[in-house]
This record gives sequence, C-alpha cells and structure tokens, in this order.
Amino acid sequence: MEALPTNGDYIVVKAKEGGVHVIGLTRGQDTRFHHTEKLDRGEVLIAQFTDHTSAIKIRGKATLFTRYGVVETDE
Repeated sequence: MEALPTNGDYIVVKAKEGGVHVIGLTRGQDTRFHHTEKLDRGEVLIAQFTDHTSAIKIRGKATLFTRYGVVETDE
C-alpha cells in the first residue's frame, strides 16, 4: 500500500481547563484512535499531521492555533 501524502501542518492546543483530551486519529480505510494526551489547565501541546495521523480530536475547553487562524472550542 502506498503512503498517503502528508502536508505536515502543525496545530497548537492550549488547555483552558484541566482534563482536555487531544486524540490522534489514524489514516486509512479504518479510522482509529492511535494516541491520546490529557492536558492540565494552561498546558500547551504542539501536534503535527503525519503519514499516520489524519485527524486530531479535541475534548474540553481549549484554544487551537492553526495556520488558518485561532479556534475556541465550545462549552
């Protein structure tokens, strides 16, 4: 199977409360969780889309910084 192209984009996640979950999802026919991080209030995580990571899911109150702008999660 040929590897899918990667754009290498980064996102920055800053937790606005304790217990924010950042979940990496796999590429391919079956999308699955492959990595989870739990952030405390004020912690920052820098994540990258790769050949293995096609999506990143955020649970909890956080500010996301991307090349497309700043996004706030809803309550």
